[in-house]
Amino acid sequence: MVAAQKPVAKKRWVPDRQDVIWIDCNPQAGQEMRDVHPFLVLSPKSFNEKTSLVIGLPMTTAEYNSDNPFAVAVGVATGKKVGQTSYVLCHQPKSFDWRLRKAKAHSMKTIPDALFAQVCARLNQIIQLA
Repeated sequence: MVAAQKPVAKKRWVPDRQDVIWIDCNPQAGQEMRDVHPFLVLSPKSFNEKTSLVIGLPMTTAEYNSDNPFAVAVGVATGKKVGQTSYVLCHQPKSFDWRLRKAKAHSMKTIPDALFAQVCARLNQIIQLA
C-alpha cells in the first residue's frame, strides 16, 4: 500500500528588495504617476510580508527622463515598450499596499546590483539618510 503524499504547500509570492514589480498607482493627484507602472522595490521581503506595504520607486520609459538628474537608466524595456530605456525615478519614493493593488512580478525580475547601488546612492543624495 502506497502512503498518500501530502500536497506541497504553494509558497505565496512576496516582493523583495531589488525586485521590479507591476503596481497600480491609481488614484493619483497632481504630477504623480497614474495607472500601472513598473516599480523598483526598496523594502525587504520581511517588511513587505508583515505589513502588506512595499516601499520603492516608480519606473517609466518617458524619454524626457534621459537628462533628468533624478532618474537612473536601468535597462531596456520589454512588452509594449520594447526597445525603450527604463528609468527609475529616484525623486518619487512611494509606499503602496501591494496586496490590495494586486502587484505582480515584472518580467525584468530584478535590476543588477551595480544599478541598484546607483539608485540607492541617488536617492540618498535627495533624502540624505546616510
